[in-house]
Amino acid sequence: MAAHIGKFAMTLGALLVSGQLFAHSHGHVMTEAEQKAANGVFEDKDVKDRTLSDWDGTWQSVYPFLLDGSLDPVFKKKAEKDKSKSFDEVKAYYRQGYATDVDSIGIENNVMEFHKGDAVSRCQYDYSGYKILTYASGKKGVRYLFECKDASSTAPKFVQFSDHTIAPKASAHFHLFMGNTSHEALLKEMDNWPTYYPNEMFKKQVVEEMLHH
Repeated sequence: MAAHIGKFAMTLGALLVSGQLFAHSHGHVMTEAEQKAANGVFEDKDVKDRTLSDWDGTWQSVYPFLLDGSLDPVFKKKAEKDKSKSFDEVKAYYRQGYATDVDSIGIENNVMEFHKGDAVSRCQYDYSGYKILTYASGKKGVRYLFECKDASSTAPKFVQFSDHTIAPKASAHFHLFMGNTSHEALLKEMDNWPTYYPNEMFKKQVVEEMLHH
């Protein structure tokens, strides 16, 4: 995010004018292969490098929606579908997964801006490749790795994106892993994956999207 833009609202306005947010809000239309990949079934050879621009936009954390009960219908549906977990167990799992103090994130020109209340940190991120993970369920996932090399920045040194996509495509939502130790340490994190949806989506739209996700 160019320093001269400064304010988050101005960045959001610029993105709205450029049409980027409109494109992102429609980024979830998938081919059959993309749907399979989103469900964790794909060939390693089909995984491609991606640039940070795939996540350009302004994004809101869904954690507040969990805390105020708005996501309860989503958890209820998941509990009905998977009888091995109760509603309370499903909600507890996502409470741990979504937990974050980063309320919103702006991404533009390879710069990420993190908002925690009134505090803002930012850094330019370099691409560090991707990592294919195989989970206990046998399903697979891909994390795209980026690093902040500015020692004076208070933004996370390492970030990893997971958005159920394995090739270049504008992201519709994403899970973000953040840390300051190393990519290797972050790759071991399986319990906390703060999740972000486009900032222009209303709470009700996010709930509807999750119900059909």
